[in-house]
Amino acid sequence: MMITLYFSGTGNTRYIATHFAKKMNHEAYSIEEDLDFVSLISSHETIAFCYPIYTSDVPFIMKRFVKTHQHLLQNKNLIILSTQLFFSGDGARVFTDLLRDITYSVIYAEHINMPNNICNLWVLPLAKEKRIARYLNRAESKLNKICKRIEQGIIIRRGFNPVSQWLGWFTQRAYFPKIEAKAMKDVRIDTHCNLCGKCTRVCPMNNLAIENNQITQQGACTLCYRCVNLCPQKAITVLIHSKVKKQYRYWAV
Repeated sequence: MMITLYFSGTGNTRYIATHFAKKMNHEAYSIEEDLDFVSLISSHETIAFCYPIYTSDVPFIMKRFVKTHQHLLQNKNLIILSTQLFFSGDGARVFTDLLRDITYSVIYAEHINMPNNICNLWVLPLAKEKRIARYLNRAESKLNKICKRIEQGIIIRRGFNPVSQWLGWFTQRAYFPKIEAKAMKDVRIDTHCNLCGKCTRVCPMNNLAIENNQITQQGACTLCYRCVNLCPQKAITVLIHSKVKKQYRYWAV
């Protein structure tokens, strides 16, 4: 028996998680849902975790979820599917750093490239429709291979070799703790904000609130870029504070 648990900031990972679950004939659940995850995890032998990679690391919201439920993963079979833009080194393997005190088996781990959602960084322009379609075609092809191999009992652990671990750490993850710490309290709202409240409703961390006729933050941003991409006024930025001109709203989260 298998379930998929996922976090998706702007829809890319949700796409992978739900399509994987459908192909493997089981259910996929967002960790944001109000569910009895204790019962869900306890009653399944195999748990697939899906999450986006942030500079070769696991998003804070997924780290928090795993820390809370770590004891339930004892002796479980794990499948790890991480979504990335280009390269993460050991983006799937780094998940296991959260599980150092328990026994488990990783029966499959893979990286899947998906479109960029950082909408206000000029060196990473948002993909157009045709390019997004190419991403999805490749992702579907990879998912089909993953599912076939899992059914055949073939074990692949992408990113678990020493070279991948070194590349993930040295080229990206070594710098992420400082970036993450700054980002958690670095949401900015400009004067175009009309207090519609959408950002407060969509934030997965409940980091934003309307107080005293302004948007306030609680210092808990997980850097998912959901509010940046969904703000109707394009008034929000996180960590990178160039003006938002075009948003990644392909999935309309």
